[in-house]
Amino acid sequence: MELQQLRYVLAVAETSNFTRAAERCRVVQSALSHQIAALERELGARLFERTSRRVRLTTAGEAFLPAARDCLEAADRARTDVAAASGEIRGRLAVGSIPTVSAVDLPVVLKEFRRRHPRVRITLVSAGSEDLIERVRRGETDVAFLGLPTRAEPKAVQSRPLARGELVAVVAPDHPLAGGESDLRGLADEPFIDFRAGHAGRIQSDVAFAAAGVHREVAFEVTSAEFMVDLVRHGLGVGLLPAAYAPRFPNLGLVRLRDAPARVEHLIWGAHPSAAAAAFLGLIGPPADGGGSGSGVSRAAAAGRGA
Repeated sequence: MELQQLRYVLAVAETSNFTRAAERCRVVQSALSHQIAALERELGARLFERTSRRVRLTTAGEAFLPAARDCLEAADRARTDVAAASGEIRGRLAVGSIPTVSAVDLPVVLKEFRRRHPRVRITLVSAGSEDLIERVRRGETDVAFLGLPTRAEPKAVQSRPLARGELVAVVAPDHPLAGGESDLRGLADEPFIDFRAGHAGRIQSDVAFAAAGVHREVAFEVTSAEFMVDLVRHGLGVGLLPAAYAPRFPNLGLVRLRDAPARVEHLIWGAHPSAAAAAFLGLIGPPADGGGSGSGVSRAAAAGRGA
């Protein structure tokens, strides 16, 4: 059994197609098919069910895949650990982030990390906090930035808080409250634009309105802050965004809230961080006293934004 065979099996499982798997692995299809067939003979079981229309894992293939993935990850970790022991960090760094992260200037941080560790391949995925926690838990993402209600904590992952911040209401530029101040009760009659129910960004708002004894109507549910802002600009409703993030959008009215909802941004990572992930965690630095932005690069980035 060879590592290359395991890579071929994983590629076919992920693409459900021998041709696309061969393209991904940069080999001719016949060579990939031959190696998988040889592995199946060695194992004494077929890993894939092949028809003219599709390819799918057999029961044996489903049982084999997790161990194959673990073997490949262990081999990659061994290579990166040897390189790290020699003073060079290699491998990959899979980063995840909520779209509205404001505790760090993520592009600045990623640029600095790449400058320090040019042999590391960086990937980035943007998703909701719940999805990112699950991705880190499964090992698909190395580190991630979350935004959670103040009393919530990431579970089944390593974590540290980076910053606590309040939300502001965002309205169309010609809205009567633009540039002013209000409380949640003063917004009760407004239609709201918010994230889907159950989303961490939605929960913090729902909890705050419930605590204030205010019922609100969420007329539009969105999946991104950019879409929320587009709807707000057209006067379709009121949105809530982190106070440190909202100023990024020009021509948008801001309303300070006397009883503003709050959130805490967290940095999370897996139980056994790779050398690249450990270097990234070191770059971010520990949280600042008082719950502000982190030290090191993250603090400098936040100061540069005026956050």
